[in-house]
Amino acid sequence: MIELEVYAAGLRNLDTVLALDRQLETVPGLRYKVDRNHDLVYFELEEAVLTLRELRAMFRKIGLEPRFIGAVPEELRDKSKTERLVS
Repeated sequence: MIELEVYAAGLRNLDTVLALDRQLETVPGLRYKVDRNHDLVYFELEEAVLTLRELRAMFRKIGLEPRFIGAVPEELRDKSKTERLVS
C-alpha cells in the first residue's frame, strides 16, 4: 500500500474539488479523501500507477499548486535515466 498526503491551497472551493475529482477518476486503483477544511488530499494506491510528475500535473491543470507532505514514496518518484557521478 502506497500512501501520500498533499496540501493544495484552494481546495476549500467545491468547484475545485469537483474538478480534481474529474482528474483523479481516470487513475485505476486510486483511493483518496479530500479534507476541505485543511486543503488536504490523502491518497492510497495498491501499486504505483502514476508518478509525482503526473499527479502534480493534474493539480496544476485545475490551478492548484500541490505540496507533498512527509516522505514521498520511492515508487512514485520519477525514474531518471541519468546516473549520479561519483568522484
